[in-house]
Amino acid sequence: MKSSLVRIRHARSKKDFPFLSLEEGEYVELAIARSKVGLILIWVVVILAIVLLGIMGATIIGSISRESVITPQSMRYFWLLLGVLFTFLILLGLGLSKVYTDNKLFVTNRRVFHYEVQSLFAKSVNIIDLSRIEDVSFKQKNIIDHVFSLGTIRMSTVGDETTYTFPYVDTPTDEIELIAHLIQQVKKK
Repeated sequence: MKSSLVRIRHARSKKDFPFLSLEEGEYVELAIARSKVGLILIWVVVILAIVLLGIMGATIIGSISRESVITPQSMRYFWLLLGVLFTFLILLGLGLSKVYTDNKLFVTNRRVFHYEVQSLFAKSVNIIDLSRIEDVSFKQKNIIDHVFSLGTIRMSTVGDETTYTFPYVDTPTDEIELIAHLIQQVKKK
């Protein structure tokens, strides 16, 4: 590739991805985020939990209101408890969404940057030279993967035999082909 084009692509990548520590002449070829399907599934579960909590609350309030032994003070505590549980479910959904979307994979012409977030407080960054990647593959593990065309990208390295995985990727075969091509280009040089 011409050096002027490499400089332009490097400058563009530095501008678009300022958090990546790109070396001179290095540019982003592929930015992979997790599929939106996972976000939808997170919020479907949260909404179902809220609906079930609402139904349970309405059932309890209906049965309690028929009894004359409940005091207004007890009823306020019950409403407070329901409010706390609803708030917890919303915050849980927001936290899970943040963790899910913060996982990213960036492939440059030289390296792979794997941003892995396990929780709001547990994060890691793995930087892998393309020349050290021995095998790139993907697999679909369950029915959700097959129905929504999702998969897990797997990259194995030479030497320490570490395997890096990146799940919930849309159409992973396209990404695998490009990563394999970039690995071949780097190993030819």
